[in-house]
Order: sequence, then structure tokens, then C-alpha cells
Amino acid sequence: MSTYAQAFAEALAVTLVLTPIVRAGAFRAGLVYMPNARTVHRQPMPVLGGVAIFIGFMVAVLHRVGLGRDILGLLAGSAVVFAVGVRDDIRELRPLPKFVGQIMAALVAVYLGVRIEFVTNPFGPGMIYLGWWGIPVTFFWILALTNVVNFLDGLDGLAAGVSSIAAFAIFSVAASRGQAFAATLAIALAGSAVGFLPFNFNPAKIFMGDAGAMFLGFAIAVISVGGALKGAATIALAIPMFALGVPIIDTAFAIARRVHNGTPFYQADRDHIHHRLLARGFSHRGAVVLIYLVSGVLASLAVLMARVHAAAALYLAVVVAIGAFVVGVRRSGRVHPRATGNSRTQVHHR
Repeated sequence: MSTYAQAFAEALAVTLVLTPIVRAGAFRAGLVYMPNARTVHRQPMPVLGGVAIFIGFMVAVLHRVGLGRDILGLLAGSAVVFAVGVRDDIRELRPLPKFVGQIMAALVAVYLGVRIEFVTNPFGPGMIYLGWWGIPVTFFWILALTNVVNFLDGLDGLAAGVSSIAAFAIFSVAASRGQAFAATLAIALAGSAVGFLPFNFNPAKIFMGDAGAMFLGFAIAVISVGGALKGAATIALAIPMFALGVPIIDTAFAIARRVHNGTPFYQADRDHIHHRLLARGFSHRGAVVLIYLVSGVLASLAVLMARVHAAAALYLAVVVAIGAFVVGVRRSGRVHPRATGNSRTQVHHR
């Protein structure tokens, strides 16, 4: 068995074993999401599934990669954002303290060397050196993906599944270029996300909570620019941007909508794309699988682009495809105020 397969299997196995243990512990401790007007599950649902995801990833990485200077930014920053997520899952944080925690995690990662230094010129040969601009660009990138995945966590299995697709895409490109460090990190992240899916796919038995969603987004962001991949950041960033294209565009719509309506950008609503799909008559599984399929196609295009060095036209084509998909769904129907579907379906407050 290759090192990559071992890292994937180890992360998956640890997460599979730990998730039911965490679920039982959450029930005993009373750490559950109670049904309310913003959810459609009708019984208490245990949270903190992100604990199993986090530990599964860490065990595989520390065993297969070990501690080193190149990995400190990922490990330390992940620990900070994970701790903030756990605190929020146990006792809900106000938006500002949670955002400050995300900022601290991003600062830790950047301080410890996670930085976009060069970007490939998509319109010609050569590289563009960012200089000190690499610091704010990296900082914004980490914060953006952390929140994109957190906002995505609205239906059973959605965040875990799409995150695993993004991680597999990063792995594919890194492995094909002989970048073993980044490839091992990515495949371990995919293993931990996939290991959680049997317990989180509809009907869910446990929610990952902010601890899991923010950790997954943070890890995808850092892995995509860390280690050996940071020398070709245009392609490295394009992979998760494509794989997470639907939630990225949806998050942008959500922020614009809330600002336009005069509400705080972080205020929850039920107008995300997965809510629109439910309103159009999709089952919860159907909506999730459709977003999986779109994300998989976009991730495959990103991998193809990285391997054949496609021209900038592919960037434009993918952006147009994502935009058309999201706008089409958003224009196709309105979200109904009443809850529908399986009584144990996850609809969070993002």
C-alpha cells in the first residue's frame, strides 16, 4: 500500500471509529442542536462531530508526515480555529468573537510561514512576485475559505462531501507533480472528511458543527498554498476555487443580499442555494448530490487545467458556468417558509 493510501486509510479509520464515540459523549453532555424555527430536524441532534474529523486528520498527518517547520503553520492555525469552533458549538459565540478567532488562526498560519509568494501569470510566461502583498492576500484567502465552508454546512453531508472533493483535487495535482508533502496532507484531509460522511449523510446522526466546518475550510486554504504548492499559487488556488465554486459564489450572493437588505452580512437566512434547490422540489439527498456533481465537474476541470496548462479562457468558462448554475437556481424559485423533508435533516443557521 502506498504512503498516500495509508494516510487516507488511517485518517478515515480514526474518524470512523471516533465519530460514534463523540456522538455518544455529546448526547451524555447535552451538546445537541435543539429543533427551532430555523431547522427542519425535529429531535435533538448531537454536535461536535468536527472533533472526530480534526483528530483523524491530525493522527494521520503526525504519523505519516511528522512535526516539522513546514507543517507548523497548518497545525497551529488549525488548532486555533478548531478551538474557536468547539467553543461555539458548546456555547454559541457572538459573530465578532468568532471572527476574531478566525483572524487569530489566519495570523498564526501566516506568521509561521504559510504565504503566497509567487503567482503564475495566467496570460503569459513567468511568475509574478507578490512581495509583502503576499501577506494580506494569504490572510484574506484563509479567512474566505474558512467561512465559505462554514456557510456551506447547511444540509446533511454537504460540507464534508464538497470538502473531500476539493481535497481529492488538490491531492491529484500535488501527487502528479511529485509534491509528496502537500499530497499527503490533502489525502489525509480527504480521508477524515470521507470517514465522517457515513454518520452525516442524510439522515444525519451527528453534525460536524463549526469545529468541523471551519477546520475543513481552514485546512483546504492552508494546504493549497503551503509547502511545495506555494511556488505555483495561481494553479494551487484555482483548484479549491473551482471545487468550492458553487459555495463561493453563493456566499458572495448571500453577503450582497444581506448588505442590500440592510441586515448584517453574518445574519442567518434560508436563501442559500441548497435552500433554493429544496424549494424547487429536490429531496435533501438530491440537492446534496447535485452540488456534489457540479463540484466534482469543476474540480475535474481544475485538475485538467493544472495538467495541460490551459489558457485563461478556461478560467472564464468555469466562472461563467458557476455563475449560470447559481443564478439559474436562485431565479427558479423562492424559499418556502415552512420546513419540509426528513425530520432529521440538517439545516443550520448560516
